[in-house]
Amino acid sequence: MKPEANHAAMLAVALSEARKSLAEGGLPIGAAIFDGKGQLLGAGHNRRVQNGDPSLHGETDAFRNAGRQLSYRDMTMVSTLAPCWYCSGLVRQFGFGTVVVGESRNFQGGVEWLRSLGIRVIDLDSEECASMMAAYIRAHPEIWKEDIGD
Repeated sequence: MKPEANHAAMLAVALSEARKSLAEGGLPIGAAIFDGKGQLLGAGHNRRVQNGDPSLHGETDAFRNAGRQLSYRDMTMVSTLAPCWYCSGLVRQFGFGTVVVGESRNFQGGVEWLRSLGIRVIDLDSEECASMMAAYIRAHPEIWKEDIGD
């Protein structure tokens, strides 16, 4: 799989994870990590609500599930929602070269900061990602507000 041509296929993995989270009663945010050849290394979803763990965001779950890597420079972090500051810090700390975002309409997170650091950020502006998150925010404004730290 050539990563450049398959961002939508990569996002499909993260979307599957977001649906799992939603089915569990959590925020519909999923993530996946792919190597430089486009092979899936790990996927995960936000389980902050389900597990009562404020650090268990979709990106951190995928990161943990991908296991230790020698380098992250050629890897792609895919998330259904623009990464928050915590997850943007993870991307920066470990040196991911590319971030693919399902949508940033509902939340912009650290996208511009990541770009300013030279990290390639691709926003697919997925209608499915945006509408799933918007519906969740409308149904659970108190959880959303707590999750983004306001």
